[in-house]
Amino acid sequence: MRALSMGFAEIFVATHDEALKRAAALDKGADVTGPAVRIDGITDFEVEQLGDLAGQAVHAAGADYELALVDVTSDALLGVPEAMVRALAELLTYESEGDANVLDDVAAAWAAQDDMPFDAVQARQYVQQLAALATDVEKVERSGLYVWSE
Repeated sequence: MRALSMGFAEIFVATHDEALKRAAALDKGADVTGPAVRIDGITDFEVEQLGDLAGQAVHAAGADYELALVDVTSDALLGVPEAMVRALAELLTYESEGDANVLDDVAAAWAAQDDMPFDAVQARQYVQQLAALATDVEKVERSGLYVWSE
C-alpha cells in the first residue's frame, strides 16, 4: 500500500506547446485557466488505472495505457496515449450487453481501487468529465490529452 499524497492531478486538452506552458505555470504553483479536470489526492498512477479499466470496459484491453513523458523540461507533465483517449471517449457512447452502463461500471471499479480518495458517485463525475475531455481531443487540431501531477 502506498501513502496517500496530498497532491493532485490535472488533466487537460492542449497542443504540445500549450501543455508545456501550462505545466510550467503549474510547476510554479501559479493559477491556470482553461478547461481541465483537477482531482485531489491522486497521481498519474491512478489515471493509468482508469485507462486500464476504460480499455477493458470497451473491449480494448491490452493496449498501451501507460502515460509517457512529454518533454524533459517537466517531469510532472505526461501525455495520455491515443488508445486511452479513445477508450475514455468511447465510455460516453459505448453500448454494452444488457442494461449495464459502462461509464458507471468503470467509475465504480476505479473508486474501488486501493486508497482512492473519492467514492463511486464522485468517481462517476470525474470519469464523465474526463470522457468529455477525451472527445474534445479530436476537435482540436494537433492537440492531445495531458496529465500534470505533483
